[in-house]
Amino acid sequence: MTSVVLALYEGAMLFEAAAACEVFGVDRGLAETWYDFRVCGTQQARLGGWLRVDTPHGLDALADADTVVVPACDDVEAAPPADLVDAVRAAHERGARLVSLCTGAFVLAAAGVLDGRRATTHWEHAAALAARHPRVQVDPDVLYIDEGSVLTSAGKAAGMDLCLHIVTLDHGAAVANALARRLVVPPHRAGGQAQFAAVPVAADARHALADLLHWVDGRLHEPLTVPDLARRANMSTRNLTRRFTATTGVTPLRWLHTRRIHRARELLETTDDSVELIAARTGMGTAATLRRHFHRALGVPPDTYRRTFRNPVP
Repeated sequence: MTSVVLALYEGAMLFEAAAACEVFGVDRGLAETWYDFRVCGTQQARLGGWLRVDTPHGLDALADADTVVVPACDDVEAAPPADLVDAVRAAHERGARLVSLCTGAFVLAAAGVLDGRRATTHWEHAAALAARHPRVQVDPDVLYIDEGSVLTSAGKAAGMDLCLHIVTLDHGAAVANALARRLVVPPHRAGGQAQFAAVPVAADARHALADLLHWVDGRLHEPLTVPDLARRANMSTRNLTRRFTATTGVTPLRWLHTRRIHRARELLETTDDSVELIAARTGMGTAATLRRHFHRALGVPPDTYRRTFRNPVP
């Protein structure tokens, strides 16, 4: 039997903690043996900013757990509790499997276990995670990442996806699918599927590149290149790339590509334009090119995305 410990702490979020309890803590008779599930943490820790819990175990329960689950935190600006960070680091060094749900990744990063690894968190906090922990390879465009002994997930529903992924690893797809049916949630969403996050039109209007970003955003239908952007900004290509990356966190080409995909999403949601016309309006050229890049970025083809997110045309 695999032991799973849910580590609660002051400021942990209720939804993610409850998701782990539902998946790992309730034996529904779907497998011959289920998880030895325990909840540990600081006594009288407050969840979700209002609910205090009396955990039956302290953080010393992490010492012999096979899997440690760290739920999201409500304040990513605050340093995680030092005793939790130490316990997570010790569990990792001992060989435990570590799982973070949403912003629980900030706890794992503080413990150093994400250094040199790909990791994800909620798209809204991905930039903060990358800035605070530059050795972590933050990917904001996926639901979850399985690095073997360390697994991280994005926002709330993605945390459930990761928990079901772990059940698949431990008990097989049939058991995970049966559990998903019991919970009335989708049976499986691949980790590489995108978060469908809203992408800002441009970065902070106060920074030096704001005018350039606004200019580019109005010309996505044109075949713009990085040298085009550099000329507009009156910089060398090298200097623009350096300034751009420092300001936005991505290269000019990556930002431009992301904006084209985002514009395609908007048009798919709000217009009846064909994929061919949307490809032209977003600078993708052909429908085949748009379909290829769209599927690579979001994990679904444009037609599927439109059926899922279509808004009525006014």
